[in-house]
Amino acid sequence: MLDAHAVRAAVPMTAAVDAVREAFAELAAGRFQVPQRLSFGGGTTLVMSACHTPTSTTVVKTLSLVAGRTPMIVGTLMWNTEAGQVVADAIEVTTLRTGAASGVATDLLAPPSASRLALLGTGAQAADQVRAVAAVRPVTALAVFGRDSSRALAFAERVGAEFPGIATRVATSAADAVSDAEIVCCATSSSTPLFDVDDLPERVHVNAIGSYLPSMRELPAELLATAECVVVDQVEAVLEEAGEVIHAVESGLLERTSLVELGAALRTPPVVGGRTVFKSVGLAVQDWAIARLLGDAGPR
Repeated sequence: MLDAHAVRAAVPMTAAVDAVREAFAELAAGRFQVPQRLSFGGGTTLVMSACHTPTSTTVVKTLSLVAGRTPMIVGTLMWNTEAGQVVADAIEVTTLRTGAASGVATDLLAPPSASRLALLGTGAQAADQVRAVAAVRPVTALAVFGRDSSRALAFAERVGAEFPGIATRVATSAADAVSDAEIVCCATSSSTPLFDVDDLPERVHVNAIGSYLPSMRELPAELLATAECVVVDQVEAVLEEAGEVIHAVESGLLERTSLVELGAALRTPPVVGGRTVFKSVGLAVQDWAIARLLGDAGPR
């Protein structure tokens, strides 16, 4: 069993971004079998799996989410090859691969010089969002907002210590955080949009990775309706699980046909100059990408 420390030691964020980018390209090329994620107990238990058909390698991940428990999320990831298995801490892999997907999308859609980042949410996913964006863009300023100001301050201090070259501040509101941002990362479990579309600059890239149930919504429907490009990890998955996308489509503000999958966007990069969005609910191919790196690294 590879614990969190072993996962981090084996897979730096830059390697994770490259691996996840390659996995999405392989997905677009039709080289994965990816069953729809299984969800039990109203989302308290999740099971995700993927098989890379050219190599016959598979990954299976189970997660248990219980509010009020410490830690709230626990889980196990299993990587299977003809040579054997690797078992790893699923939580560390999940935060790492989720951050990496935001890094891939940011590298694709944000201006090369983008340096001002806003982070909404200070939970388990938050730090890897910063790490991933910093891996692909020259971040010099970070505005952090969370519902609990003391937690937001503590988080900002930790990030500031990890990235001394980034000027970090705690914003007074989500609107304050995003007002001059060039990149926004949303990592919350909110059931209502975190900001209004008018709070955003005219040129900004937004990553939204927090919502994974139809009842959750981090983004305003107006942003999805007016963005130059809305990229998703997988159309089928977001229409099943992403509350903000489901709401925007059902209300007629967003056409399903306007959604672009990340793998396709990597193959044919969009030309953009305004607002862009990446909405992810998480795919098992991302877990496969990190698990492959863990398997390649060998036993510790």
